[in-house]
Amino acid sequence: MPRFYPNAVTLSTNAGVADQFAAIRDLVAAAPLASFGVKDSFAALDLAPLAFHVLFEAHWLWRAASRPPPAPLATGLSWTIVQQPADLIRWEAAWNGVPADDPSALPPRIFLPALLSDPDICFIAGYADQHIVAGAIANRTGDVVGISNVFAPEADAARCLAGCLATIIAAYPELPLVGYERGNDLMIAQALGFEVVGSLRVWSNAELSL
Repeated sequence: MPRFYPNAVTLSTNAGVADQFAAIRDLVAAAPLASFGVKDSFAALDLAPLAFHVLFEAHWLWRAASRPPPAPLATGLSWTIVQQPADLIRWEAAWNGVPADDPSALPPRIFLPALLSDPDICFIAGYADQHIVAGAIANRTGDVVGISNVFAPEADAARCLAGCLATIIAAYPELPLVGYERGNDLMIAQALGFEVVGSLRVWSNAELSL
């Protein structure tokens, strides 16, 4: 799996917990990996007996389509949708927190140029001068738009998320937005009109580093 992505994702609630546990147990046994991640989409599993630990807990979010876009906030950034492969490289470098002009610092690519031609995916970029300093991914699935991979300077996180949301809403009008957050990012999202609609956990069997 690509970095930061789980090996398994649950798609149902308590009714399937026993089957989910058994399936994960069998997957881990069949293909031992240095690390195996599980997105427990309803915070319903206990994977501790399989030597997993909770990597983090978060809350599912929903922003109704009827809510207006966030009011523009002064950030000094210009917001756009990435269109060119070279800009996608810069976007991914900024998301990774490494300089785009140093190819040796870039980890293996996750987001490849073919994604730019998919109308259901948008890479949102916030530019300060000629440099990408904030962004997110919008992914339309059915009648909702998922928001993920949000990054921004910590001091401007709230204003940057407002800019991201306004750009996404303009690209996919009249659709609700969904995603998940935790900690301070959760509070920022709630202040911008998101409602908490559930919980999730991400589990890992990788050894904890001190």
